[in-house]
Amino acid sequence: MSEAGYALVSTDDDQESSDERDSLLPLQNGYPATVKMTEYKRHENVEDDIPASNASSQGGTPMEDVPPVKLRTKTLFLGKWGQWTSLERILIILSCLLGLTCIILGALYGAAVGRKEVCLTPHCVMVASKLMSSMNMSIDPCDNFYQYACQGWIRSHPIPDGKTRWGTFGQLWAENQQVMRTVLEELDLDKAVSQAEKKAKLYYLSCMDANNTVEELGAKPLLDIITDLGGWNATGTWNEETWNFSALFNRLHQQFDLSPLFSAWVGTDDRNSSVNIFQVDQGGLGLPDRDYYLNKSETDEVLVAYLAYMTELGILLGGDRNETMMLMSEVLDFEIELANITTPDDQRRDQEIMYHRYNLSILQGMAPMINWTLYFTTMLKNTGISINPSEQLVVYAPEYLHHVTKLVNRTPNHVLNNYLLWKVVSLLSPYLSKPFQDAGHKMTEVLTGKTEREATWKECISETNEVVGFALGAMFVREAFHNSKAKAEEMIGDVKRAFIRNLPNLQWMDDETRRAAEDKAEAVYDMIGFPDYILDPEKLDEKYELLEMRADDYFGNYVRFLAVDVLKNMKKLRQPVDRRKWSMTPPEVNAYYSPNKNEIVFPAGILQPPFYDPNSPKSLNFGGIGVVMGHELTHGFDDSGREFDKFGNLKPWWNNVSVAKFKQQAQCMVDQYSGYTINGEHVDGKQTLGENIADNGGLKSAFHAYEDWKRRNGDEVPLPAVGLSHNQLFFVSFAQVWCDRRTEQIAHEALLTDTHSPAKWRVIGTLSNSKDFARAFNCPVGSTMNPKDKCEVW
Repeated sequence: MSEAGYALVSTDDDQESSDERDSLLPLQNGYPATVKMTEYKRHENVEDDIPASNASSQGGTPMEDVPPVKLRTKTLFLGKWGQWTSLERILIILSCLLGLTCIILGALYGAAVGRKEVCLTPHCVMVASKLMSSMNMSIDPCDNFYQYACQGWIRSHPIPDGKTRWGTFGQLWAENQQVMRTVLEELDLDKAVSQAEKKAKLYYLSCMDANNTVEELGAKPLLDIITDLGGWNATGTWNEETWNFSALFNRLHQQFDLSPLFSAWVGTDDRNSSVNIFQVDQGGLGLPDRDYYLNKSETDEVLVAYLAYMTELGILLGGDRNETMMLMSEVLDFEIELANITTPDDQRRDQEIMYHRYNLSILQGMAPMINWTLYFTTMLKNTGISINPSEQLVVYAPEYLHHVTKLVNRTPNHVLNNYLLWKVVSLLSPYLSKPFQDAGHKMTEVLTGKTEREATWKECISETNEVVGFALGAMFVREAFHNSKAKAEEMIGDVKRAFIRNLPNLQWMDDETRRAAEDKAEAVYDMIGFPDYILDPEKLDEKYELLEMRADDYFGNYVRFLAVDVLKNMKKLRQPVDRRKWSMTPPEVNAYYSPNKNEIVFPAGILQPPFYDPNSPKSLNFGGIGVVMGHELTHGFDDSGREFDKFGNLKPWWNNVSVAKFKQQAQCMVDQYSGYTINGEHVDGKQTLGENIADNGGLKSAFHAYEDWKRRNGDEVPLPAVGLSHNQLFFVSFAQVWCDRRTEQIAHEALLTDTHSPAKWRVIGTLSNSKDFARAFNCPVGSTMNPKDKCEVW
């Protein structure tokens, strides 16, 4: 299990009928023009006081002999009325009526503004324009709300070069990248606030490689590592007689954080969330999912490209083409066998079933392919921690380890060595010169449909965030995150209270379990923006004190980062669990729930428009970040999260009757989402169940929280021109968070690997289950967006 738990979106790279983009206002330089209201001077009905001395000094008639102005005007007007023509009289009457009309309309306008019937501030006008330009309001919202809310956005936002998908999350991440680029490039290394921030800039500079050091070195850095590891017979330098499988295997994890054959790490014990423990799970495939290997012909596009990629890298490292292809074909066959013994993700959602606690001696008997005590001892090198065969660990895939032991025992040594070295080559080749990077891009294009590479600076920002993200996050927070924390905490409180108040309405849940659910919800801890320590230079430096960075050593910087990452993870073994440790960096546009800590986390990167804007109507904020908050909160009660108690321990706390009824409610969603398709392929309703439960529960909690806010504060002022109530705008805001485009290849990969449903179905599936939505848009029963039979869990 990932320590981060359940994220709002997957963290990899990265969705139809008006032909025009609606805009409330004309655009200036790509942004809505600002409306300037003309300033009117108010003229009052008073006579000017003209000093008598003025007239006399000019030689005119003395003022006391001049009739009053108003009286004289009236006399002239009445005196001439009978002399004017009928046409003149009509024109005078019409002018008077027009003036009176203007006075009345002006008074009505002033009264309307005074009552605030429409918000006409520049911000409201801009928000309304943006909402409408993303929509296609000619579509019936009760027929296809995703198209209604997003079609304008989809038509006007092609996937940018270097991307495989594009949506609200990608747009905001691009903006955050620009902020991070600015602070990094403006940072004077001699004036850095901390050594950690200096290391962030050094890594960024090494990635940008302005001096072409990477190109000059070519393959040498990786060839040196291969030689140090004993050689690779794809390059003709391997000696089988001196080769030791276990020694090489152990070293790869300890030195490069590599997990061929399986994954292993130190993390929170699911059954005792206060302690850390060794954990082991299945792993070892080079392609994103087992389905890429299974039931495929030799001409399958992905497998052909994968073999070509393996061969190309071998050739770049000095191998002969024919010999390298033959050797890599054997490695591919080995990975296909691994795929055959790998359990599909949709069969791994029940944490109670997956959890197996053993000591090392028992695991040794189950999977004797390596010496497990020696393996973990090697990983603990330089930690000062010692272990023996009685050391406890958690295994999530015991059957897999049993089968992989048999596979290793029947596989020739040269194939095993080629497989292990291939894992090193595939991990580190992206940090070499352009020919290696180009080979990787060819493989990526087949897998994802990405035809162009991203700008180098964007790739380097993302990598810097991966390697030294909290140092970079400190710079980001100082530059871009201001005064959102208190308001976010207030919204979380509103959403949490709405979730709890809804529990008595759930007829399938017994009172005992309901009370326990209330306790768990109240115990959920929220973390907003960033961890406080990152703004303390000494504490931030302590986090990265083991990391050495050099501006001219891109490859070496990454290799050293890998080794430090393993060391820091292993050091946790005898330490208590840090319940306030963040698993996402501050700039990230995401959020997550941690079942072991019963906490929800919202980085600074997502607490920005369009998710949250303190100047926008509450309807939009509750429909944006409010639903995100409800989503993460509901993860504590989805099909996996519900198995953990309020302290983060994996233990039964439900009445058996409620468990059975919960599963019935959840099965409705499995069936519902399994009926949805993308490009002719079905969504996996089992694999996406947890996220679908969270989407549905999060939407309901956020909407009810918004209604509670309105009861306390009154209705909001309508936005201009949109013609929608704020209840309706809540749902538009929610839907527009998921406006999305992606390549056909990445859509296919997501169906295989992503626990989230495709964006379109996250909107339609969730809203079609919402009675609140159906009421807001008055959708007739039986319409697409208001089916008679709905699914409800929370």
